[in-house]
Amino acid sequence: MNIKFEKWQGLGNDFIILFDDIATSDIAIKMCERNFGVGADGLFCPTKSNVADIGWKFFNSDGTIAQMCGNGIRCFAKFAKKHNLVNKNKFSVETLAGIITPEILDNGNVLVDMGEPVLEAGAIPVVTNSPQEFKINEFIATAVSMGNPHCVIFTDSDSEKLAKEKGAELEINPMFPEKTNVEFVNIISSNRVRMNVWERGCGITLACGTGACAAVVAGVIRGLINRKCDVVLPGGVLNIEYREADNRVYMQGSAKDVFLGEFYI
Repeated sequence: MNIKFEKWQGLGNDFIILFDDIATSDIAIKMCERNFGVGADGLFCPTKSNVADIGWKFFNSDGTIAQMCGNGIRCFAKFAKKHNLVNKNKFSVETLAGIITPEILDNGNVLVDMGEPVLEAGAIPVVTNSPQEFKINEFIATAVSMGNPHCVIFTDSDSEKLAKEKGAELEINPMFPEKTNVEFVNIISSNRVRMNVWERGCGITLACGTGACAAVVAGVIRGLINRKCDVVLPGGVLNIEYREADNRVYMQGSAKDVFLGEFYI
């Protein structure tokens, strides 16, 4: 079978997008493998939706199903518009995290209404009575869900080194029964932070959109940063705003197509 796909990236967080609704866990594992496959952090494809303009099906590189992906949704939005799957710049996408609304801007960036953050322990889920500030291993963390669970840790230490050395063990910590993404965050100023991430089901990546959103929400809750904040990731910068007026998080960033191909399976 020949599978037609496009490769996309959002701040270096790279994805395979299939043209047809044939994505499976096995296909994701084979195609995302970087030595014997195409290589990517995740794989998704468009689907029909009865509740939104379009839907998607998303898999992490290890074949697990992902509820949401911030960098991925920006790439998906531009893919859908490029191939006339939608006929407008602002549209709704059905995801496992609910309806997400991306908007393709005149400058080529994509602004995404990521919805309201989930802060209740049972819904994240995390096993603690105080998700806003709790101890996990040697760290003080904040748990947030942006449709997927996040463990945000503000630190004065090297965030890149911590992500590489501590991310894997924190991902599978029993406090997070569905595992978790792990963000290590250095505060540069009240409106700018540096973040390194260990993604659930992927490991180290160059960027994480939902993680950047979760980091800003956590920082606002803890009184550490402003509601409008730039998040500096290894792959580039995301502009995040956690609006007080509607309690929703808005993310803006780039998304670029890399190449078109066929994979033989």
